[in-house]
Amino acid sequence: MATINPSQEELRKVLQETPKDQPVVMLNLLRFRDRAAYQDDAHDCSGRDAYKRYMEEAAECVRTVGAEVIWSGRSVGSLIAPPDESWDQVLLVRYPSINAFLAMIESPEYKGVVKHRTAALEDSRLVANVEG
Repeated sequence: MATINPSQEELRKVLQETPKDQPVVMLNLLRFRDRAAYQDDAHDCSGRDAYKRYMEEAAECVRTVGAEVIWSGRSVGSLIAPPDESWDQVLLVRYPSINAFLAMIESPEYKGVVKHRTAALEDSRLVANVEG
């Protein structure tokens, strides 16, 4: 099942179960649409180009909460995964805490740019990780 944005239920669960006093690394697995699917057809571009626009515009939101992209790269294949599961890009973003992540996604600035991410992606996974 394709998923693009977190459900409120899953978000609440992760927020409750994640320690508040340690950094969180978000693993992003991304599969792009061939053509971006904007609701208003304002942009005619590829999914990859729409995601690039999202990254450029979201960069300040990420920095504002003290987070940073620690790794980004192209996926070349899965060794252990369902046969039909493939990803175009993998991204690791380190936040100082789960509350910093929440502050970012709830900010008006971020809400203004997330449309590019939604338009860009055919499918995605976002997995919260802590050390230990």
